[in-house]
Amino acid sequence: MADTNERFYPRSPAREQPALTIETLRGARTSFQVVTRTGGDPVDVGVTVETPEGVEIRVRRVGYVPMVHLNTDTPDDEREGMGHLPGLVPDPLLPECDLHAGSHETNAFWISLLVAPDAAPGPTTLRVRIMAAGEPYASLTVTLLVHAAVLPPRRDFAVTHWFYADAVADWYKVDLWTNPFWRIAGPYLRNLSAHGQNVVYTPIFTPPLDGVKRPTQLLGVSRDGDRYHFDWTHVRRWIGEARAAGLETFEWTHFFTQWGARHAIRVYEGHGADKSLLWDPETPATAPIYRDFLAQFLPEWQRFLRDEGLLERSLFHLSDEPHGVEQLASYTAARNLLRQLAPWMRVMDALSEVDFASAGVTDMPIPVLSSVPEFIAGGFPHWAYFCCQPRGRYLNRLFDTPLSKIRLSGWLLYRTGARGFLHWGANYWYKRQTTELIDPFAVADAHAWPNWAYGDPFVLYPGADGPLDSIRWEVFAESLQDYALLQMADVGRDDPLLAPLVDYADFPRDPAWLHDARRQVRDRIVRDSAV
Repeated sequence: MADTNERFYPRSPAREQPALTIETLRGARTSFQVVTRTGGDPVDVGVTVETPEGVEIRVRRVGYVPMVHLNTDTPDDEREGMGHLPGLVPDPLLPECDLHAGSHETNAFWISLLVAPDAAPGPTTLRVRIMAAGEPYASLTVTLLVHAAVLPPRRDFAVTHWFYADAVADWYKVDLWTNPFWRIAGPYLRNLSAHGQNVVYTPIFTPPLDGVKRPTQLLGVSRDGDRYHFDWTHVRRWIGEARAAGLETFEWTHFFTQWGARHAIRVYEGHGADKSLLWDPETPATAPIYRDFLAQFLPEWQRFLRDEGLLERSLFHLSDEPHGVEQLASYTAARNLLRQLAPWMRVMDALSEVDFASAGVTDMPIPVLSSVPEFIAGGFPHWAYFCCQPRGRYLNRLFDTPLSKIRLSGWLLYRTGARGFLHWGANYWYKRQTTELIDPFAVADAHAWPNWAYGDPFVLYPGADGPLDSIRWEVFAESLQDYALLQMADVGRDDPLLAPLVDYADFPRDPAWLHDARRQVRDRIVRDSAV
């Protein structure tokens, strides 16, 4: 057995650890791995875990997917899997508790535990049984020590991974905004919430992100002369589905094109079924036709948000990842237009040049991790993001990013004072800048390596009836739980415990540091709850 801070590859050597101890709070999730290695003959292997009262247990097999190249710009000591990669990398969690394993082959099973808030505190023994060729092969023991304190929800920290409704519709071959679509989208929305996400990107218009997408427009729009009319039916359905899934904040489509806000976004007649645009796609951002549209849409939208109780639960974007002097000028012009038409709207965007914050054109900058120190030095409140960059010694969540490094995500975001976290790809299953679907079980770089890294475009795989988690997604979710743990213990950001977490590139690599830090935080909680 092993914890979930490391990956096991097809040729990972055998080792013995027949017992394991895990400490956790009530209401928390935790996990471990059962790892098997075969001898000279193929054999059927299976794993079962006895379920004690008050603990929900899920057993899944760790699947392998190809990583054809190493990600670039990363020193070898910052990679996990050297000697195994390029090759097969463990990532998707498959809904299987057995497999037919080949000879001299290592396979892992991921055991997820969810402790109920009312579970009995104290030690509990979990019996793990490994079957080989249909017969009992080994019995292992996990001691689960449940502390009496109940982990509360994370507070005042937003998390979003952009969810692509078009990818779901294309993969499952359903029409957008129909009952078959909602049946398959619901499990995805619930999955996001279950993994600590509390914000959902909402395509009221087709997202102007990474090339021209298929029309994905929740809002029905019709034009009668110079007047526009809006149908909010599908928008309300999306809001209802997201709220039912536990998602509480809504992040709305960018209003201008990516990389500098040069043009108006594509808005379609109806919902875009016949791809009939209301204006030419090269229409300038501040052109009269787009200004007239916004002047009619924005007041009605404000009323809609107020009626739905969402005005204070909404996040607004202008343009994604603007950069450079020329784009600062076009971004500023678009921002001034929104200020004139919607002075109530505060905007936030992924942008990594501090000049945009200094110019006052963004209300909440979202810099890439490597640029965060400049925003902190300038005194600008901020979110943070990573994507294909930064790599090297920086935190990321790629196929070869050590799991122990990913597990520190919540700690580093807490320590640096970020107000939220954004990632662009929950389920981007397309070839880069096209509408061509890829098979995420075979392609993990959107056919864009080396600029795009293996593991960046998605953390979710498409299953038969809903999403399949990746091990990166599971570890990241547990890191967000650690954020709540730090809040619960009232750990100050300048607490000596967190001093080794200097920034997103300078932090402990040894998993033992995290193990000890989590123990110290739990001890504070246990001590305080006993007073």
